Amino acid sequence: MYTPENIRNIAIIAHVDHGKTTLVDAMLKQSRIFRENQQVEERILDSNDLERERGITILSKNTAIQYKGVKINIVDTPGHADFGGEVERVMNMVDGVLLLVDAVEGPMPQTKFVLRQALERGHKAIVVVNKIDRENARPEEVVNKTFDLFVDLGATDEQCDFPILYASGLTGASGFEPDQLTPTMEPLFETILSYLPSPDVDDQGYTQMQATLLGYDEYKGQIVIGRLNRGTIRRNQSLLLIPAEGEPKAVKAGQVFTHEGLKRVEVEEAHAGDIIALTGLGKVGIGDTITDPAHPESLPPIKVEEPTLRMMIGINTSPFAGQDGKFLTSRKIRERLMRESEKDVALRVEDTDSADNFLVSGRGELHLGILIENMRREGYEFQVSKPEVIFKEVDGQLMEPVEQVEIEVSSEQQGTVVELLGKRKGRLLDMTVLDSGNIRFTYQVPSRGLLGFRLQLLTATRGEAIMNTLFTGYEPYAGEIETHEFGSLIAWESGTATTYALHSAQERGQLYITPGTEVYEGMVVGQHIRENDLEVNVCKKKHLTSIRRATAEEALRLDAPRRLSIDDALELMKDDELLEVTPKTFRLRKKYLSKNERARHAKQKK
Repeated sequence: MYTPENIRNIAIIAHVDHGKTTLVDAMLKQSRIFRENQQVEERILDSNDLERERGITILSKNTAIQYKGVKINIVDTPGHADFGGEVERVMNMVDGVLLLVDAVEGPMPQTKFVLRQALERGHKAIVVVNKIDRENARPEEVVNKTFDLFVDLGATDEQCDFPILYASGLTGASGFEPDQLTPTMEPLFETILSYLPSPDVDDQGYTQMQATLLGYDEYKGQIVIGRLNRGTIRRNQSLLLIPAEGEPKAVKAGQVFTHEGLKRVEVEEAHAGDIIALTGLGKVGIGDTITDPAHPESLPPIKVEEPTLRMMIGINTSPFAGQDGKFLTSRKIRERLMRESEKDVALRVEDTDSADNFLVSGRGELHLGILIENMRREGYEFQVSKPEVIFKEVDGQLMEPVEQVEIEVSSEQQGTVVELLGKRKGRLLDMTVLDSGNIRFTYQVPSRGLLGFRLQLLTATRGEAIMNTLFTGYEPYAGEIETHEFGSLIAWESGTATTYALHSAQERGQLYITPGTEVYEGMVVGQHIRENDLEVNVCKKKHLTSIRRATAEEALRLDAPRRLSIDDALELMKDDELLEVTPKTFRLRKKYLSKNERARHAKQKK
């Protein structure tokens, strides 16, 4: 049986791609939770298909290891600020953090975001300078910058007196000096036990727990995960559920699980301080309190930062609607969105005047893009509007979200970056020449100016630029921003695209489709080389004569089309366009498909 003294609850926080999940791999493998002959994949905790494809952590996940009789509950958190809602929730479950910093890049914008969450809750941190075996590692400078970051974020003297370790998650080595690593994670484990506190909980008090993460199992139903703050919970115990909003209701715990390695292990009884999972409670929301019916006492609701971006999601109204999807109706789409908002506290879903459309608000384009991709893979068919920022009015003044942007480019490309961000109302905060010769710019830019910016930046710098962003707050409206430099190529009529027609159309811009693609009037088939939209006939066939043969088309050569991802499509969209999403494909289209309709609405707008 565990007591609070031999439990440690820790979160691993870092910027994207600084090696959190890889370090957890090494900790799991060295804690002997796998058999000697067991085949183990890399990035074990990135179990979601999208996480493996993109190489990022999207969902917080917890695991547990044993070291010298102490159970260490580890929560792997996302590094991208768009999934900051996950980080904010997790901080309620843990008592300390491991802050990972890349030995070359040092603290990055999203390191600042996740560390602020930990320090505000009074957590102690262990700094791990990871990837110490990289060629251009500069550990001393990185440690100094990390200390400056703690000071900038208002850390207490005790928090600033953090232990420093150096590690290589890939090789599973760690140590207290950059050039003296042991081939194991033992120095890290020892530091966790000696420096990070055990949970400050009352094992003998009345039951109290807050729902922090939600899971789902086809057989067990909803699974509620959180730290047991007080008392004990046993199987079939009668409890009281106090929702963040609404009336309390009596519930009964079904199965009780704790974590061992990557598995959930059923137990008869769980004790205060441990991170546990419960079934059988019915519908529970994030932040709800589960407590003793005789002594009901709710915990403060989990606060998360407000969304900054929104889009409309509704039923598919294109001529190809219903061909691919399994779930097509507004009722099914609404159910799915509401289900997501219950799990993701940073997401907001609102009904609109139309029963067919829903307003969905999130933290950024990646946050909303992942939701769209997940729904598509689950068989949903729908359409989405262009993302737009959420404005606020404070004391009669219009305010808009602003982000800190860090861009690293070669010195030859610096003029391009300055020009692009100047057009988007960017304000230069800092400019640093790195050891590699590259230049790192730090700008403050309205979030409006960053919609569609990533693609423009990569195109202008030939794919060399590295960009990171961090939401910093709301500031007065900065004025009009011109973001789109190119118009769209729009299909003139419905039909099948031909090589002959596409060969003529490609002179007008860059195509998104190939010969044989089914198109409809009003569908966007490419990007125009000029600012205005242009209708093109991509279904035109070559007239046959006694000399011209049907096989003559084969001699025509087409440029390779531009293959768009959903993220690319969201960036390229214009205000009068929609993205049609189906399980098999996605298409850009105009809101009003016929040329006459578009002309009429443009006239009304003027």
